[in-house]
Amino acid sequence: MLKSSPLDGLRFAFGTLTVLPVRVHRWDRPAARDGMLAAPVAGLVVGVCAAGLGLLLLLLGAGPLLAAVASVAVPAALTRGLHLDGLADTADGLGSGKPAEDALRIMKQSDIGPFGVLTLVLVVLAQVAALAQLYGASWGRGALAAVVSGVAARLSLTLAARPAVPAARPEGLGAAVAGVVPVPGALAVTAAVTLAAAAGGSALGPYDALRAAVAVPLSLAVAELLLRHCVRRFGGVTGDVFGALEETAATAALIALSLGHH
Repeated sequence: MLKSSPLDGLRFAFGTLTVLPVRVHRWDRPAARDGMLAAPVAGLVVGVCAAGLGLLLLLLGAGPLLAAVASVAVPAALTRGLHLDGLADTADGLGSGKPAEDALRIMKQSDIGPFGVLTLVLVVLAQVAALAQLYGASWGRGALAAVVSGVAARLSLTLAARPAVPAARPEGLGAAVAGVVPVPGALAVTAAVTLAAAAGGSALGPYDALRAAVAVPLSLAVAELLLRHCVRRFGGVTGDVFGALEETAATAALIALSLGHH
């Protein structure tokens, strides 16, 4: 059986989940497994970049709203909008109400329908509103939220690549990563991310540590509901579904982190 090095996994994660100039040398199942286990690392880099731009704007005198817009724009730019496009396509497929084969065909079309447009608008607005509230509360809370949401978003993909989740098509990213992540590995990464989020939040206080720790599993639970619905409707996952899961988890994490702040 082929083995994969951690470096192969990182290349796979960054090469498939970001537009950073990383060349993927291996596309086999072991590399895909290690890549999906390393997905939160790619999310950490994206989240730090998002927080960094938001903090820079605040330092230069911009308001919380502009900082929030910048922090939402960075992940979109670092993925060339791929995950947002997947969210829109998935919304169109689910909203069509058609059988799996027809819904998958709708998702492959290049245009975006009314369900996709509405979903994109609402999700981006929710992300900006939550981050603006957090940046308004303190620069630290806004930065923490940008990082935690970025990591939690990619962690949802690690869990979606577990063996019980089939691919809806025989080709594409969904087929390449479907079922590659063993459940113990996914749970270990989830525990590590949750503890890391709590540690990051503890720099702002015990309440922020608890909030960050809760935001991670809560965002995963929301993404899991969408995942199960997509598997029922489409027969499995696709690259578009992965994008939708990522954006859903990111939004849920931001909303969870913003609750209770004034």
